[in-house]
Amino acid sequence: MRTAGSLCIGNSAMAASLPDGSRVRRESHARFCERLEVKSLRPTHPTVPILAKGKTVTGRIWTYVRDDRPFGGRAPPAAVYYASRDRCGEHPARHLERFTGILEADAYSGFNTLYDPGRKPAPITPAFCWAHARRLFFELADIAKNARRGRSAAAISPIALEAVKRIDLLFDIERDINGLSADERLRVRQERSAPLLAELKTWLTEQRSRLSRSSNVIQPIDYMLKRWDGFARFTEDGRICLTNNAAERALRGLALGRKAWLFAGSDRGADRAAVMNTLIMTARLNDIDPKAWLADVFTRIASIPQSRLHELLPWEWKRRTEASASAQAA
Repeated sequence: MRTAGSLCIGNSAMAASLPDGSRVRRESHARFCERLEVKSLRPTHPTVPILAKGKTVTGRIWTYVRDDRPFGGRAPPAAVYYASRDRCGEHPARHLERFTGILEADAYSGFNTLYDPGRKPAPITPAFCWAHARRLFFELADIAKNARRGRSAAAISPIALEAVKRIDLLFDIERDINGLSADERLRVRQERSAPLLAELKTWLTEQRSRLSRSSNVIQPIDYMLKRWDGFARFTEDGRICLTNNAAERALRGLALGRKAWLFAGSDRGADRAAVMNTLIMTARLNDIDPKAWLADVFTRIASIPQSRLHELLPWEWKRRTEASASAQAA
């Protein structure tokens, strides 16, 4: 397969050469979710075919991304991947067993148990993705797509078109505050976004009351109104992003690679692919050459003590490498 880091592991030879790969992933995930006190994650779970007896089954690659750069956070970005044979909610429940922060996601029902007030150690706070909500309206208001369909095209929904325009006003504000501190982002959102949000909710509620049950725009309206608190949460916390596009971008290499490698050869093969994607994508997010980093990791990991394993995490490795190069230059 071809991963986000463009390293070919078609026959799993490279993955097999990694000493105790599951150990690396477990330690990376532990530091990612605990040592660095992760407060916000962005998940997604695309399909991946996994070979079974005489056929393939539709498996999933679960992706969790931490990227604090939109609000000027100092914590390094990271991505963690897991593979599974199905889409059951038990998988994210296990992956995020000790996580209690903010989950910026779509409305996948498998996440619902994570939001349960009785969850231990504490419930996760949902912040729903506006890109997913906007897409539902956009599909009913895509003028260019309708033009290509010609006479067979469905009529453009004026309500959906207006909804897209109103949502885009929120995205315009987000572009203005990208990279500012969480406090500054929150201040701007409360001044500029909150009034637009209140108007949008009122308008959607009014439009919903006038529509017939057969209207195709009811579904995207209900999608938002039934989860309004989660959609509005970005006006309460400057760390929250309007979308979980960071997780979607982390899957770009995987999505492109599926056309070349077709399927994972086994559950173990899918798990190895998840391990390698975790390592490679996290390196890329930290502006590190995955090949150089992995070559050093493969050389040192078998002999490094458990207490120093964190030194091989991409951001730690980058800091030590740059410090060593500066010392030599001096």
